[in-house]
Amino acid sequence: MDNNTQLLDVAIEASLMAGKEIMKIYHDPSQDFGIERKADNSPLTLADKAAHRRIADILCATGIPILSEEGSHEDYSVRREWGRMWIVDPLDGTKEFIKRNGEFTVNVALVEDGKPVLGVVYVPVPDVLYYGLAGTGAWKKVPDAEPVSLPLHGEHEGFVVVASRSHLTPETEAFVQEMRRRHEDVRLVSSGSSIKICLVAEGTADAYPRYAPTMEWDTAAGDAVARAAGRCVLSLEDGMPLRYNKENLLNPWFLVSKDEAL
Repeated sequence: MDNNTQLLDVAIEASLMAGKEIMKIYHDPSQDFGIERKADNSPLTLADKAAHRRIADILCATGIPILSEEGSHEDYSVRREWGRMWIVDPLDGTKEFIKRNGEFTVNVALVEDGKPVLGVVYVPVPDVLYYGLAGTGAWKKVPDAEPVSLPLHGEHEGFVVVASRSHLTPETEAFVQEMRRRHEDVRLVSSGSSIKICLVAEGTADAYPRYAPTMEWDTAAGDAVARAAGRCVLSLEDGMPLRYNKENLLNPWFLVSKDEAL
């Protein structure tokens, strides 16, 4: 299966099916989520595992290798030979899932030669789907409505900065202060998971600065959606677009914005 339009359909199916697995557990009143701690002390739940299994079952049929947060991670000596690969976070925002605040996503991206060329971000609680394909466009799908093209039409008031609910760092606060020097009305909106990238992609927010650690699976899908919507996702180290399938899977600090002029 070589057609990226077809692969986008597969990624959407995988994301939606993973979302169903997550919501079975999320809505089970008897469920304690089976919380474990990984080596980095981040939480792992039954929902993470169930979503990973469902996504892997669907994506394996494409014959394209998969790098999933919850899967086995091949050594870079193997990965560097992958011209194409799936990068997956079966449940992005596990802390938000545990808090039951609804701000978690399923992230599925296809990366070619280090660039995210298609991405799907599914937000199960409101049943909202974001997806994008390089050179074609990006869309948002809400229940009982046709998909709409991103960015959305219409202006919002002031300059909106979206930031992590769990990682509001001094550097982020300094960024907000700098924006307040440049813009008359600056609002700070907090959100979890890759929803933040999608808010800039759709035009609800103007900038998302990330001055805290993220891994490639945290950003690849949202990055693909944002780029397909004409947004910039740039490293704060060198001003270049984020790269994927690096030897070290940790992302640099980055900024998602409407344009490079920010």
